[in-house]
Amino acid sequence: MLEQALRMQGLTSAIFSQVDDMRKAELARGRDVITLSIGSPDMAPAPHIVQALMDGAADLNSYGYTLSKGLTEFLNAVALWYEQKFGVELDPTREIHSLIGSQEGLAHISLCLVNPGDVVLIPDPGYPIYSAGPLMAGAHLYYMPLTPEQGFLPDLEAIPESILKKTKIMILNYPNNPLAAVAPIEFFRKVVEYAKRYSFTVCHDFAYSDLVFDDYKPASFLSIPGAKDVAIEFNSLSKTYNMAGCRVGYVIGNSKVIELLGRLKSNFDYGIFNPLQRAAIAALTGPQQCVTDTAKQYQRRRDIIVNGLNAMGWCVDKPKASMYVWAPVPTQQSSVEFAVDLLKNTGVAVIPGVAFGQFGEGFVRFALVQPEERLEEAVKRIKQWLG
Repeated sequence: MLEQALRMQGLTSAIFSQVDDMRKAELARGRDVITLSIGSPDMAPAPHIVQALMDGAADLNSYGYTLSKGLTEFLNAVALWYEQKFGVELDPTREIHSLIGSQEGLAHISLCLVNPGDVVLIPDPGYPIYSAGPLMAGAHLYYMPLTPEQGFLPDLEAIPESILKKTKIMILNYPNNPLAAVAPIEFFRKVVEYAKRYSFTVCHDFAYSDLVFDDYKPASFLSIPGAKDVAIEFNSLSKTYNMAGCRVGYVIGNSKVIELLGRLKSNFDYGIFNPLQRAAIAALTGPQQCVTDTAKQYQRRRDIIVNGLNAMGWCVDKPKASMYVWAPVPTQQSSVEFAVDLLKNTGVAVIPGVAFGQFGEGFVRFALVQPEERLEEAVKRIKQWLG
């Protein structure tokens, strides 16, 4: 009889699978479903990025193994992009490493830094990989509540000192998925102070660095003085350049942590397919109007959903960034019950907030991954249902 390893017991995708199964069932019945549940970009990369990928694929010398660290040109492109965009200076040889999507790095980093029983501080609500990676390493997870009352920021002073003394990693994510929240510089400064005081590593997920609205400019965590002493930052081309399926990401920051992750990866896998790195280089060093256009498209989509829901009396905050809207459940139901009723009555699929952690209860997440006319249709259907 097959028995799963004990480390698998903490991994679950039950709610995500439940919502997707119901969505597929509605589609099978012939229902027109507007899928706002899965956060997968629906836009395409810019033509110059696609051309670089095609040129790379046409080069018959591109099909061998690649080094895990990444092409020198790719690492240099990341360094230049970060300096120009966020004022962060990086040594490409020591402070940057390619990743097969940023999620891969987030999954593996705990194996480099955590021993069984060590504490990892996890945001709640949070992207599931933040918990899954540490669980695989045998960590003790301490969940930091992200609540509206705290501006969706962890209350650092509420974390017991006994926990902080055992902490090896703190995971942060701003702009945030699923909350679409942002963090002020002052908060980042405080985190750096805590990390130095208690000797833990900060892992900042910056995947939504460029999906920003209304002239908001986010800061890289590494732009904070002293941050490189205690932190690494994960980023990706998935959202910024609509390359989610390409699985091109990278990690930057503290050279000792980068070296550890690189050593682990050199034993686990090889590098990113050469043509994909060529496409990434074209994206990072080429015209950036495509990034501006993508952000503007998400801003228009955000306005359709937020303005439409607010107009019907469903009070929803207007986020400054990301590709999501985090909305309080407008009925006296759990987030799961509401998401199920919404799908069955309107054909609009969203994710219940509890899928991201216990403090997500009472909310649902809309992913802005449909064209504007489909979002307008979603608002129309919701209004007819809620009255």
